Amino acid sequence: MSAGSDLGLVDVHLIGFPIPVFQRAQEHSDALMREFSLILLSEDHDVPRRLLALIEELGDQYTQMTLETDRKRDEALERGEQTVDLTYRVPAEVAPAARHLGELFDEADAFCRSGEHLLTMASTPEVVRFRRWFLDQFVEQSGGKPPVAWRDYRL
Repeated sequence: MSAGSDLGLVDVHLIGFPIPVFQRAQEHSDALMREFSLILLSEDHDVPRRLLALIEELGDQYTQMTLETDRKRDEALERGEQTVDLTYRVPAEVAPAARHLGELFDEADAFCRSGEHLLTMASTPEVVRFRRWFLDQFVEQSGGKPPVAWRDYRL
């Protein structure tokens, strides 16, 4: 992590960001969000409501800050690259939001495993590892720890 030149911002480095794994994680997340949205049209469930609300809130807070980095990721995807190094410049207080998002995705996986309301399966071990690596980098680096490359990350 390096201190941002803007007061209160930190750089979070994602080294060896695995593009194919990201795509699978994104596809799973998109399917889950669609189903959660449909569930909430007919009945109120705590996990879908809280996860959708947090994702909307984080999108409102951070989308403008991540546009350039997301563009770099998407360009690497279009070129067919397997990995890319990314740097996100975010507020130092991103850690609690990242932790909370991870907890809610874990709850969503439990909700999926219950088999009561969803067609979407719980996250695969690969998707769980990616999600935890991604979110852990924001938590750890905003607290001053060095980045851990995807290839070196262990649960």
